[in-house]
Amino acid sequence: MAGQIEGQLRQIIEERSQATELDRLIQGYRLCARSEGKSPNTITLTTTALSFLKEFLEANDLPTDVTLIGARELRRFILHLQEVKAWTGHPYIRPRDRGLSGHSVNCYLRSIRAFWSWLVSEEVIHSSPWIKVKIPKPPKKVIPAFSEAQIRALLGAIDRSTREGFRDWTVILTLLDTGLRVTELTNLRLEDVDLDEGVLKVCGKGAKERMVPIGARVQRALWRYVNRYRRQPINGLCGNLFLSKSGRPLPKNRIEALLKIYGKKAEVEGVRCSPHSFRHSFAISYLRNGGDVFTLQHLLGHTTLQMTQRYLQSLSDEDAVRDARDSFLKLSILIDQALDLKLS
Repeated sequence: MAGQIEGQLRQIIEERSQATELDRLIQGYRLCARSEGKSPNTITLTTTALSFLKEFLEANDLPTDVTLIGARELRRFILHLQEVKAWTGHPYIRPRDRGLSGHSVNCYLRSIRAFWSWLVSEEVIHSSPWIKVKIPKPPKKVIPAFSEAQIRALLGAIDRSTREGFRDWTVILTLLDTGLRVTELTNLRLEDVDLDEGVLKVCGKGAKERMVPIGARVQRALWRYVNRYRRQPINGLCGNLFLSKSGRPLPKNRIEALLKIYGKKAEVEGVRCSPHSFRHSFAISYLRNGGDVFTLQHLLGHTTLQMTQRYLQSLSDEDAVRDARDSFLKLSILIDQALDLKLS
């Protein structure tokens, strides 16, 4: 009898200790995040970052019980991320000579900090050790925008006489005109396009909907695409706006690959031909033409002004470089004129 009671007590103690183990709580976070409507990308990023943390703790004989993980363990993990080689531990890709970028490190740590905030809200722990830990700031990264000549070259590199060519042309026009994220573009459905009003109903991060206006040229392109070039959907349930050759929704990675192909064909240099570069070019163009950051925040689907203000800073940097270049050219002309006068 005494042995049975002792066994039950041991089982209760083991279950309680397991309840605060990182492994089990990661599963709980995943379920909770899905129920709250967090995007799959956010959930994947957070669980991946937590897996990195768990592997580091286990490899260094550190506790994986969240009640025992403190600022000391987290600081050691930050140092580990700053020193580890990219793709270390990946089953299919060899480690690179370079380390993780500052942006990757910052992104992983912010995701883990958000997880610890969730632990506090779920009353698993009383307070977060991240209160004492400072996350390294990511390096400032300048994302160049497309010039008008590069945009013309990109659009001119597309054969619009084919179904897929006209679709790709319309995709690029839509990205340039709206600044949509690539996943927002791929998720657009026919019923989300109101050509009479000139707006798109966009489902952004966190399933938040917003209305984004489109210009007359894009309206015409979308009308022609839908009525003349769009493929027949593979089935009645497929209502996506942009479809592949087989009638399936055009996937994100296919759009990314197509943009690279057209960028190479158009000989675009100095700007990465990616969906985010089109989003950046839209934001810069909007601000340069007198748009305000508050409206831009809504158009881009940002929850705070912080990200939108980065575009404003980028605009200032680009204009400063352009002004400096113009001043340098004017100075060179004056020097040449002065030298000519002296020699004569």
